[in-house]
Amino acid sequence: MSGAGGSLDTTLGFDEALERAVAAAEPARSWLVPLLAAEGPEAERLRRAADELRTRTMGDEVHLRALIELSNYCRRNCMYCGLRLDHTGVRRYRLTPGEVLALAHQAEDLGYRTVVLQSGEDLYYETEVMAGMLRSIKAETDLAITLSLGERSDVTYAAWREAGADRYLLRIETTDPALFAAMHPDGDLERRMRCLGQLKALGYQLGTGVLVGLPGQTVVSTADDVIWMHELGAEMIGVGPFITHPDTPLAGANGGTLDQALNLLATLRLVFPHAHLPATTALGALDPQGGEKGLEAGANVLMPNLTPETQREAYLLYPGKPIVDVTSATCRDRITERVRAMGRTVATDHGHVRR
Repeated sequence: MSGAGGSLDTTLGFDEALERAVAAAEPARSWLVPLLAAEGPEAERLRRAADELRTRTMGDEVHLRALIELSNYCRRNCMYCGLRLDHTGVRRYRLTPGEVLALAHQAEDLGYRTVVLQSGEDLYYETEVMAGMLRSIKAETDLAITLSLGERSDVTYAAWREAGADRYLLRIETTDPALFAAMHPDGDLERRMRCLGQLKALGYQLGTGVLVGLPGQTVVSTADDVIWMHELGAEMIGVGPFITHPDTPLAGANGGTLDQALNLLATLRLVFPHAHLPATTALGALDPQGGEKGLEAGANVLMPNLTPETQREAYLLYPGKPIVDVTSATCRDRITERVRAMGRTVATDHGHVRR
């Protein structure tokens, strides 16, 4: 079998694969596959190597991004997502521009330096509605802004960039054409890739990411995802384990595992030594210590949720999503304590990408 990175006939043993990764070799299937498939002591060695590299390249600071989930309306029918259009049982909501601005002020008052404005693909937030919010946040706070609002037109992306958006996160989920089509019946892989290219051309700090453990996914296709993201020049990468949702067409499928996600996260740190890699909330859905384990596998970002609690409960991409029943200030304090208990510190700068 041949493809990006060469033939599987040349797959290396784990030791040589790890040596290639640590030596910053060009990403290739031959050494990515053994790392992604690592188990037991080899998986532990992989994660230690990634954490050591993270210490050298990114330091011991953990960047906190305050997540605000604007809306759980979505025009898409992704097979794995609890917000999919055809899931009629979910209680839908959307925050008003005034509510979003108030939450941004709250984020700054709590000491966050970045807000992440995320939603389903909700066209209520059309070009000028979002641009107005961005201008208000930039005029009234000193926050960096990450957007995660899905596929939009080049004109819209340009307007939001001009209005003050610093970063954009658009997950590719998988670069395998057949798997992408199966998971996104109303999606188009080439269009998604074009959107990412346009975001990069507009000067956004560029984020993407993948799901791991999807039905039909292999370590080979995941290796190809890593190679493609390297060619793209991704600067922020999120890894989410596939977690089955009972109200989706994939309700009976096997989910991804924590080990799969941690192996991919560690491999990404070795391939992207200067990228911002979050320990995603989904890790915490699989293990109460998932966030810490992600930070120990090369991650350097956490994303505390600042969405009001009643709406947060309705933004259920997957079951088991941690819903912290404490005030946002207490949540900030607890996260800081957990970071310090690991011998690391909370960053105080905006955490812009290093170019």
